[in-house]
Amino acid sequence: MDFSILTYPFMQNALLSAFLGGIACAVIGVFVVLLHMPFIGVCMSHAAFAGALLGLWLGFDPLIGAFAFSLGVAAIVGPLADRGELNPETSVGVLFSLMLGLAFLFMGLMPGPKSQALELLWGSILTNTRSDIIVLAVVAFLVVGIVLLFFKEIQATVFQRDMARSVGIPATLMLYGILFMTGATITASFSSIGGLLIFSLILNPAAAAYQLTYSLKRMFLLAAAFGVLSSWTGLFFSYLFNIPSGATIVITSSVIFAIAVIFSPKRKVKRWQKKLLVEKAS
Repeated sequence: MDFSILTYPFMQNALLSAFLGGIACAVIGVFVVLLHMPFIGVCMSHAAFAGALLGLWLGFDPLIGAFAFSLGVAAIVGPLADRGELNPETSVGVLFSLMLGLAFLFMGLMPGPKSQALELLWGSILTNTRSDIIVLAVVAFLVVGIVLLFFKEIQATVFQRDMARSVGIPATLMLYGILFMTGATITASFSSIGGLLIFSLILNPAAAAYQLTYSLKRMFLLAAAFGVLSSWTGLFFSYLFNIPSGATIVITSSVIFAIAVIFSPKRKVKRWQKKLLVEKAS
């Protein structure tokens, strides 16, 4: 590999975008994994995709449309996820199908070639600009800063929401804040990873970290490390073999997850528990 490529501004922008996006997506992914809401994240990523396509169709900044749609869905999903008497997965499924339908409707209404829409679909981290990096940096620092400032409150909300409410922690506000950060992270990473692939980078590094530790702090750190590793490795293979960067980043994150599952200490614990149950039953 010719390492002189690292001196080019477009590659420097891509590496920095991969670093910031990998951290932001992975940290958000920890919430997604621990709160058991992967389908909500999928719904929000498709909502952002639909909003971006609306922006392309009507001629305004796609980033504004993506952000508006993702926040709108978060405002609807929040009450559904917070109220136990409802079935949030069913409601989110209907909302997801609506967002998917709107996305393809807006794409069909766009005049001329659909090259810009396809860029939003698959992403292109190698074309990221300084403005894209600034947006990613703001979101990444916001996400990491909130986690550091409110770690204890977040930990209580994630593991014992009812108990958190009983001791005065605004658990509902914390949940809505997590959904807001999810929407902001998805929007900021849109141009790098793409509308249909972004949620994989959110889920896979966090799921891999979950396999390797019982500590929430370590899970955040491992998820961020896996997110950056997935992004940089995927970017390297994308450049080396001239293949789509978003796809290679997501595939790399999936491979990391598979390796984490193989070496997970939790698998050994589960096997031991099953063996113990069998011995007691016999």
